[in-house]
Amino acid sequence: MSKRLGLSLAMTAFGVAFGAAIGGAALAQQQNIAIATGGTGGVYYPMGGGMANVLSKHLPGINATARVTGGSVDNLKLVGTGQSEVAFTMVDAARDALKGEDKFKGNPVELRTLMVLYPNRMHVVSVEGKGIDKMSDLKGKRVSTGSPGSATEVMAFRVIEAAGLDRDKDLRRERLGVAESTNALKDGKIDAYFWVGGLPTAAVTDLGATPGVKLKLVDHSDVVEKMNAKYGAGLYSKGVIPAKTYPGQDKDNQISVVQNILVADAKMPEKQVYDIVKTLFEKRGDIALAHGEAKAIVLDTQTKANTTIPWHPGAEKYFIEAGAKM
Repeated sequence: MSKRLGLSLAMTAFGVAFGAAIGGAALAQQQNIAIATGGTGGVYYPMGGGMANVLSKHLPGINATARVTGGSVDNLKLVGTGQSEVAFTMVDAARDALKGEDKFKGNPVELRTLMVLYPNRMHVVSVEGKGIDKMSDLKGKRVSTGSPGSATEVMAFRVIEAAGLDRDKDLRRERLGVAESTNALKDGKIDAYFWVGGLPTAAVTDLGATPGVKLKLVDHSDVVEKMNAKYGAGLYSKGVIPAKTYPGQDKDNQISVVQNILVADAKMPEKQVYDIVKTLFEKRGDIALAHGEAKAIVLDTQTKANTTIPWHPGAEKYFIEAGAKM
């Protein structure tokens, strides 16, 4: 072999090895971020998918994915065990997790708020022909109170209690997610279901659009004061699902509301949180393409008044710089 050929082969080998080393280093620097969301029939999952796409596209070194889960309670446990880095949750479930109460008894989770998202509206869903016009009509009925591990279940139990009903004695209770609840109601297997989510929720839209079905949403805003008296002032508020939000919905539905927040473990590095929050907030228009509730993510709502969970220093730093009155 000539010296020239030998030198050429050596240089080629060096180039391949150098390229492999650089590629390996780049891969080593990639960090996977799992965003715990909810079921496919709700709002958390599509919005979480939008967030994952934004982070993966615009934040160098990050590969983010949206994780299907049972909902807030599951999400908080995933953060607590390090199986998800970021999670969607309702404030009431997060408060229980932080304090180590209820479903987190003896296992508190050191959470921090990254961002206030949008108001979660409690839906009490039925259809005509079931004889359910008000909360007291649920007595003796077959009712789904949400899937195990969901914040729907947490809030449903509180609404039921404040309405003067016993969840175990007065209801024939099922534990189904929103998509499964909708199918069960269509099939006549249940009479009503609870679901707390954004507007519109795909599964409720599907129910209202079903031929031969007339959607009924049950008013229950009168329970809010009792819920706050027991579980914490300002945790819940009164709200409305406006008429025509869903097919066949003829009038405003008076409801209870709780905020949704994005959280992470308190130990997540400040710089990483700053970068994640900055990217998500500044690209929230892209996230809104995945679900319109992302339009509710605005600077004015990023305050301590909207979450009972302490803010992560990285998130607080970004929002103060952006002009939020924390």
